[in-house]
Amino acid sequence: MQSDDKDIQLLWRSFQDGNVTAIELGQKILQSAIQSHNATTPDLDRKRRCGFPEVIYGTGKSPDAIKSVADSLLEMTEEILVTRVSPEQVRVLSDMFVYTRWSYVARTLRIGKQREPLAPESIVTYPDQPTACVAVVSAGTTDEPIALEAIETLAWMGVPSRLIQDIGVAGPYRLLAHVPTLQTMTAIVCVAGMEGALPSALAGHVDCPVIAVPTSVGYGANFAGLSALLSMLNSCAANVTVVNIDAGFKGGYIAGLIASNRNKQQA
Repeated sequence: MQSDDKDIQLLWRSFQDGNVTAIELGQKILQSAIQSHNATTPDLDRKRRCGFPEVIYGTGKSPDAIKSVADSLLEMTEEILVTRVSPEQVRVLSDMFVYTRWSYVARTLRIGKQREPLAPESIVTYPDQPTACVAVVSAGTTDEPIALEAIETLAWMGVPSRLIQDIGVAGPYRLLAHVPTLQTMTAIVCVAGMEGALPSALAGHVDCPVIAVPTSVGYGANFAGLSALLSMLNSCAANVTVVNIDAGFKGGYIAGLIASNRNKQQA
């Protein structure tokens, strides 16, 4: 028996004897759990509470730290997502795990428990099975890394997606050509930098939520995405909501929740 188990048993006996309150018992068990994970505290209950497991933010973490959390999460789920990983991190992690999918442009690494994670284009809808689908739209090709982060997030969630790139407002006819497709979507992630006008222009054509993702693409007065963020926050289109600058994961995750809940209702 491990020393942690013995400590918890002693705490439990103290609680039964009335020497420790219920609050003190809970606090000491949590402290023990934190210490046993060597300063990492993965949320192993998040999938039950929120529908999807914890996602690992890779920036600033060593490969060993990522592996430690990933190993714990893979005990509870079939696939995990690591965002903002560097090629150096991936080189090490790909030797640690058998089943991985790395997107260099999106800076994401998906790790499977028993099989290689599916590519986004492999997660499709079927005519005889109504399934919610999400479009990820970008204003320009420079926005591609953020758009693909959203796409990989949706694939990790098992949500079918459609990527539509380079339809910014400088050429409005490009958006109009895709309106019939966009009108069939359950939610749309709209990624744009510069002045951030695309979400408003797009939202007036559809009846679904549009999750606007401002990017840091732009010249000096763009203020690294701040001007696009403020433009999107001031959108007069009622179906536009906004996430943080360059937050492709967050935009994709919110759209994925909308689609997943729609699929549950239709099941």
